[in-house]
Amino acid sequence: MEKSQEIKPFILHILQEVDEEIEKGLEGITLNVAGNSRLMAIERVTGEDFGILCRLLKNNPYINGLDVRYNLLSDIGACYAAKLLQKQHNLTYLNLMFNDIGPEGGEVIAKALHKDTTLKHLRMTGNKIENKGGMYFAAMLQINSSLEKLDLGDCDLGMQSVIAFATVLTQNHTIKGLNLNRPILYGEQEESTVHLGHMLKENQWLVELRMCKHDIKNCGMKQLCDALYLNRSLRYLDVSCNKVTQDGMVCLADVLRSNTTLEVIDLSFNRMENAGAKYLSDTLASHNRTLKALSVVSNNIEGEGLVALSQSMKTNPTLSNIYIWGNKFDEATCVAYSDLIHMGRLKPDNTDVEPFVVDGHVYLAEVSNGLKRHYYWIPGYGAACSQSSNAGFTLVPVGQHL
Repeated sequence: MEKSQEIKPFILHILQEVDEEIEKGLEGITLNVAGNSRLMAIERVTGEDFGILCRLLKNNPYINGLDVRYNLLSDIGACYAAKLLQKQHNLTYLNLMFNDIGPEGGEVIAKALHKDTTLKHLRMTGNKIENKGGMYFAAMLQINSSLEKLDLGDCDLGMQSVIAFATVLTQNHTIKGLNLNRPILYGEQEESTVHLGHMLKENQWLVELRMCKHDIKNCGMKQLCDALYLNRSLRYLDVSCNKVTQDGMVCLADVLRSNTTLEVIDLSFNRMENAGAKYLSDTLASHNRTLKALSVVSNNIEGEGLVALSQSMKTNPTLSNIYIWGNKFDEATCVAYSDLIHMGRLKPDNTDVEPFVVDGHVYLAEVSNGLKRHYYWIPGYGAACSQSSNAGFTLVPVGQHL
């Protein structure tokens, strides 16, 4: 009323629900004003709306998380978010993904984090802060000592800012999870992978690293693997949507013979084919006893390679989750995975296929399980963070939120 703005029923309804939770004595509440919920009629929040919301939250001791993904905050909302970070000293989680925030908004938020000592997890996913905004966030990590998880995926980062993050993380001991998915890279020299490889050799605190769409080829994979021989902290590596073939899998299989920390590896949407799958299955069958989850979705693997991976699970007691959809199933593959599920070695929630029989022949159907199914979107029904759909986070929980 002070601002002479229309009251949005959607926001009012959510605030009333929070009031009810506070009356019940609950603390540590995450205020969810996501603009992509399918479960209720929503009206997306603008920058000015967010300013009013921030005023309400400024002195609220009960709320420690704020999720405003998929709204229309823009750089105006980013300025209000920065002010909130400076004044609200209970906020540990802030999700601003896909809010049309640009380089200027990114700069304001990064500078606000210089003095912040409470925020643990920030998601900026999908805001085009570009190379300029990325450089401000890299500079922030030289000063901030509280942030543990930072997501800058799909932010149009440039090579300069990726190299800056790699350099800063040789000194920052606080960051446990970093997402640098889909930077805008030019050239064929895989510089980003080289620099991040050097960082992994020195950094012994990072637990989760996501490098989707970095244009990693076999040479870049070798750089990462050389670093993983020396790294003793990384537990979750995501190199999905790259260009790694069977030669890169030789390097990874060799690392897994001696590495005792990696627990989740996402190799989805590469091109390992049968030969690459066999290299991995040999290592998993005879040497590695620490990997818990492996995704080889859409890797052009045929029956021979998929059966080899299924056989490795019979001798490997640790590997609990495997995701294979999008490859070329023959009947031997269908029978092999059906047997694993029926004998109890592979739990139905831990894979993305389900066997069924037609006319005496076994087939596999897709199931909505995976390492990060709900990374971008909220399901139309069921729990938004179910363990079977987001197994990567369940196995290696960095922070309280996906």
